[in-house]
Amino acid sequence: MGGFFGAISKRDVTLDIFFGVDYHSHLGTRRGGMVIHDSQDGFQREIHSIENSPFRTKFEADLNDFHGTSGIGCISDSDPQPLLVRSHLGLFAITTVGIINNAEELVEQYNMESGHQFMAMSSGHVNSTELTAALINQKDDLVSGIRHAQQVIDGSITILILTPDSLIAARDAVGRLPVILGRNEDGYCVSFESFAYHKLGYDDHRELGPGEIVRLTADSEEVLAPPGDKMRICAFLWTYYGYPNSRYEGINVEVMRNRNGVIMAKADRERGLAQDLDYVAGVPDSGLPHAIGYANESGVPYARPFVKYTPTWPRSFMPANQDVRNQVAKMKQIPVPELIEGKKLLFVDDSIVRGTQLRETVDFLYESGAKEVHIRSACPPIMYGCKYLNFSRSNSDMELLARRTIQELEGDEGQQHLDEYADASTKRGQCMLHAICEKLHFSSLGYQSLDGLLESIGLDRDKVCTYCWNGKE
Repeated sequence: MGGFFGAISKRDVTLDIFFGVDYHSHLGTRRGGMVIHDSQDGFQREIHSIENSPFRTKFEADLNDFHGTSGIGCISDSDPQPLLVRSHLGLFAITTVGIINNAEELVEQYNMESGHQFMAMSSGHVNSTELTAALINQKDDLVSGIRHAQQVIDGSITILILTPDSLIAARDAVGRLPVILGRNEDGYCVSFESFAYHKLGYDDHRELGPGEIVRLTADSEEVLAPPGDKMRICAFLWTYYGYPNSRYEGINVEVMRNRNGVIMAKADRERGLAQDLDYVAGVPDSGLPHAIGYANESGVPYARPFVKYTPTWPRSFMPANQDVRNQVAKMKQIPVPELIEGKKLLFVDDSIVRGTQLRETVDFLYESGAKEVHIRSACPPIMYGCKYLNFSRSNSDMELLARRTIQELEGDEGQQHLDEYADASTKRGQCMLHAICEKLHFSSLGYQSLDGLLESIGLDRDKVCTYCWNGKE
């Protein structure tokens, strides 16, 4: 997905940007970048690949060359950024998070209207941040340009801009991602993750509303565009993407995940499921707090039958090739035989997307001596690929486990009954669960209901994006 961090201050912010960006490393695995601005020496920028080594390692050597009182940086799961742009709006650096579904159309239209040429990446595609900057530059000022870009982009775009004298932050039009402001006696910072600036000596200031645009200097905060009324924040921030101590719209990730597990356990108990278990466990790492909540509510002991070995297999090493990704995931799994052999285990995972790695995990548990392996997903069956964020590498909805299983069960007819298949109380829902269990070797399978997920988040349902589960805008 990606994330960014920016700061503007009366003092040097190089280390703030370095550590602030690093605290967003859980949001992306491909590129990292920093831009620092100094009133005398101007902009200084570096971009590095972080596919095989972490952000800190790649940028530590650059710190001696960076200096300035304002800056931005990013973790990108897609294009190299931040970019430096010179136009009639001046010289500025820009970084973005989101997805542009109509990029090719916008590029073609822009080229026809202006004769502008974009630099193509090795894939042949245009850098999304470069395209966003070009759209901004179609207008006479940055605010009008940002609003124009957000209006014409099919998808979503959250933007952070560094000018020679300010930071400009713009949350996407309906607030699918968070943008949070921190403050200390020397200035302001902008972040996706609040814990990132807490460790740097900033206090909570406020969260931007949907579509809100602000300009920050060391001494001031100016609202350039007020927030809109409609919000659709991504539920996956709590379910999977967010770090345990992150907080969005005032709701902590770890607390939500524990509450989610409690709700799943209550539902299983009401249906008479998941009885006579030896241990409840979580699929590391984001499944762990969901599992703790489940265990506490069910009364079944919590355990860790296997652990992830990460010193030499960090999350940043996640190759694009799916076969290699599966092998890496397998290499990380280290069993605790005493907690597996002859045991009936229930594992909670944050979600089930394709199911490939989960099947490998279950087979690994059986090979290690498990008697039964029951699986619970902390969210409903994923029926649609995300069209608003760079969330998944899926090229087609048919790569999703639930959709693929439905196609195998009922062909094209089944695709007309997705709501039924997502509901475990229906005949179609039960058929899908049984089919997945047979395919992936689960002793049983249960999904959190959409109502249960929304209850665990605690926001009004019309403020939460649930598109990937029910296809509703």
